[in-house]
Amino acid sequence: MPNSAPPSAHRAPSPPSPRLALAVLCAGMLMIILDGSIVTVALPAVQQDLGFSSANLTWTVNAYLIAFGGLLLLAGRLGDLIGRKRVFLLGLGLFTAASVLCALATGQAVLIAARFLQGAGGALTSAVSLGMLVTLFPAPRERGRAIAVFSFTGAAGASLGQVAGGVLTEALSWHWIFLINLPLGIAAMALAARVLPADRGPGLRAGADAPGAALVTAALMTGIYAITATERHGWASMHTLALSAGAALLLAAFLRRQATTARPLLPLRVLRSRSAGGANLIQVLTVSACFGFQVMTALYLQNAAGYGAALTGLAMLPAAVAIGAVSLLLSARLIGRWGERRVLLAGLLLLTAALGLLTRLPAAPHYAVHLLPTMLLAGGFGLAIAALTALAMAEAGPEDAGVASGLFNTTQQIGGALGVAVLTTPATSRAEVLRGRGTDPAEALSAGFRLGFGLGAALLAAAFLTALFLLRDRPAGATGPAPGPAAGGATAAAAGPREPTARIGA
Repeated sequence: MPNSAPPSAHRAPSPPSPRLALAVLCAGMLMIILDGSIVTVALPAVQQDLGFSSANLTWTVNAYLIAFGGLLLLAGRLGDLIGRKRVFLLGLGLFTAASVLCALATGQAVLIAARFLQGAGGALTSAVSLGMLVTLFPAPRERGRAIAVFSFTGAAGASLGQVAGGVLTEALSWHWIFLINLPLGIAAMALAARVLPADRGPGLRAGADAPGAALVTAALMTGIYAITATERHGWASMHTLALSAGAALLLAAFLRRQATTARPLLPLRVLRSRSAGGANLIQVLTVSACFGFQVMTALYLQNAAGYGAALTGLAMLPAAVAIGAVSLLLSARLIGRWGERRVLLAGLLLLTAALGLLTRLPAAPHYAVHLLPTMLLAGGFGLAIAALTALAMAEAGPEDAGVASGLFNTTQQIGGALGVAVLTTPATSRAEVLRGRGTDPAEALSAGFRLGFGLGAALLAAAFLTALFLLRDRPAGATGPAPGPAAGGATAAAAGPREPTARIGA
């Protein structure tokens, strides 16, 4: 990737222990991912306690998603400019304080506002984490291992959240799903202040593109709101079409400004990399399918199979364990031997097979026969996400690591929001049509889920073909550009937090 920026001011003395610094980064991300999956299980209890209508309840999720996804790119660039450690600590502090506000909320408006602040804090923390990771571990082999540990943290946070959300809500109350972040946040901030390397960016004057920041933040927030609101308004409604057109115009204006301004918020050289652009495009497709799978499986187990909240979390635990084990034990070794592209293709094949199996789910499933094989095949996500992370960050210079990290997290969030809307809306419609024709309700519900899982498998097949034809093999341990001409990648969030905005058969 061309490197036209001045030498980075982020080069700082190594911390006392890069591994301890990695542990702190993982702890911060764990708290955010844990919170995301905990909240989804507790939504019915929140609705009952605070008197939310079904329509208003979605704002406890959407307010978080809009702030988180809309601010990631800006937060990543701020880390490059004013110091990633400073932005990381600010994000942790804001997220922790907002979590306490959520726990103390006694009304709908306070909870929604606090969730928005949580999303802003999560964006600040998440956006710079990968940027710090790649500077802490410049050697390819060590970086691969660090990325594997980081990916494992995401899987662990998701699985712990699903189980802990059900247990805390049933044993205590929904307030505790937020209050648990207080000791975690204080401990993470104390350690981060001591062990993360101090870095100073060149300052806001070196790239403080305020108009660009306003354009991209407005574009992302508008686009994510348009996606999350499709459950209420539909894809073809004037509401959705107008918001989507507005988001597209804002994004086009932002890209035009980045091509002409002397100090861009998002240097377009980041998008011109074949590996980075392709990785972000493939991530949108992959995360859309995988997050849709996570949400629909949880809904299927509760609404069709009759599982409770805690049992649902335990039933999905094998998938998280498989993803974590593959991420931690295999991904770095396989990438080191075969390269990111081949490992990514293998992971996508496993995931396509996993969702393909779910297209045959019966109305009364046997867990060991119909669900457990899919949970184990989901370990392919551990291969795919590690390879995508390596590809997205491989060519980012020190001066662009923060914005590249923010971009990668942004496409995760957009993929998660798309996955829920794209997969659950047709599934819900299919179930309603069949019920209207007199089909047994349980069978109609299962048929809707089967359609959704089939659409997810189609998205993964599209991701596989995109990786097959767009990406190029990189030599094992390579840190430079991949062979072949540069190509612009389409970009549009997870291992961050992603939360469902739709309910099938609820």
